[in-house]
Order: sequence, then C-alpha cells, then structure tokens
Amino acid sequence: MEIFIRQILEKDAQEVASLSRQLGYDPGIEQTLENINAILNNTDHSAFVAIHEDKVIGWIGVCQAIQIESVPYCEIHGLIVDNLYRKQGVGKMLIEKAKIWCLEKGNAKLRVRCNIRRTETHLFYQHLNFKEVKEQKVFEINT
Repeated sequence: MEIFIRQILEKDAQEVASLSRQLGYDPGIEQTLENINAILNNTDHSAFVAIHEDKVIGWIGVCQAIQIESVPYCEIHGLIVDNLYRKQGVGKMLIEKAKIWCLEKGNAKLRVRCNIRRTETHLFYQHLNFKEVKEQKVFEINT
C-alpha cells in the first residue's frame, strides 16, 4: 500500500472533518477549514495528512509549545487514522513526520496528551517509545 504524507491544505477540510467524527469530534466543515487556515498561518503550528489513492486517510496536528517554566517542546494536537487503515503503519508515519517538524523547529522533545479512556491509544504510543510522564485533569471555563 502506497501512502505519502504532505502538509494539510484547505481542500482537505471535508475529509479531515469526516475523520474527526470517527473519534467523536464534530467541529463541522466550516470550523475545520477555519482551523486549517489558522494553522497554515501560524509558524508555531503545522498539520499533515496521510494520503492513499488521492484520499485523506489520516491527519496529525503538531505545535511548538513555549512556556516560561520549561524548555520549549512540540506537542501533538490531534492524530486520527481512518478506521479502515488502522494498524497498518499510518499513525507511525504521521508521527515520524511530526518528529521531523519538531526537530526542524529546534526541539528535541515531542509530547502527546491522550484521554485516559483511550487505552488502546496508550498502547500505540508506548509501542512507539513514548513514555508516560504524568497524569492530569483538564479544567475549562466559558469566557
């Protein structure tokens, strides 16, 4: 199976939104397009898609995190592979692309946060040599 990875484009919005729904996220096509444009216009963010036979079968978002209290690092902000293509190396290819982007930004650390309920996903990351470093809770407020 031939798969290639490229930068996300505006034209990917519909397929990216569809893939996002597979994991329970439904921002809609308009919001997805707005998010893609915001990423494309921000040098501290990027996103890549996996393509097979002219179809988007996965995507990954990555950003550079700069915080006062720690050394800058990169963080994966979303990774989804189509149900039909899981366990075929697509996720690994997307992560490898994110690692290259991270190194190009001058960062030697790539981080990912994962919902505690996604135990199969935890195993995927551990298989790729990610190490669990902490647990945390997420709080939010409407402003």
